[in-house]
Amino acid sequence: MAPDLSHDIEVIRTHLELPNRAALRPAAQPRDAATLEPAGAMAPDRYLQLYTTIGNRWHWTDRLRWSPDELDAYLRADTTHIWMLRVGDVDAGYFELRRHEEGHVEVMYFGLVERFFGQGLGGWMLTRAVEESFALGASRVILNTCTLDAPGALPNYLARGFRIVREERYVTEIPGLHP
Repeated sequence: MAPDLSHDIEVIRTHLELPNRAALRPAAQPRDAATLEPAGAMAPDRYLQLYTTIGNRWHWTDRLRWSPDELDAYLRADTTHIWMLRVGDVDAGYFELRRHEEGHVEVMYFGLVERFFGQGLGGWMLTRAVEESFALGASRVILNTCTLDAPGALPNYLARGFRIVREERYVTEIPGLHP
């Protein structure tokens, strides 16, 4: 039997908001041939492939717990909007927006494929996520990040004009993490 390599770790989740469009501090468009396009109704298997490619490193697991039918219904909902980042002909990242009845839009997931880190794509992609959120009629844009996310995530959000609303601490088990 293999040893259990799981370990409990304290995580800080930071909730942020961009209160209005005027608060956005846009990042410059990258020099590379990067494009962002709506993904349309994405098939669950394609979504999970991208989700795990980007999210495994950051311990994204929420969507992995959903049944294929639950994920398909979520992806087809008119409140869910996914945009694909492409560099040339390669999928480089995505952002996922969720429009809420209360009038705000939440950035549910946002990430880059590792080989595209450090190329100025994250700030530009976040700028576009905010622009698309307000195009959906958002009264404000919200998101959260945590200490398991990329080290540049929180600085990127703050640089674009998001402000911290609250923080919470919790303990979670991370498989394969050594104490």
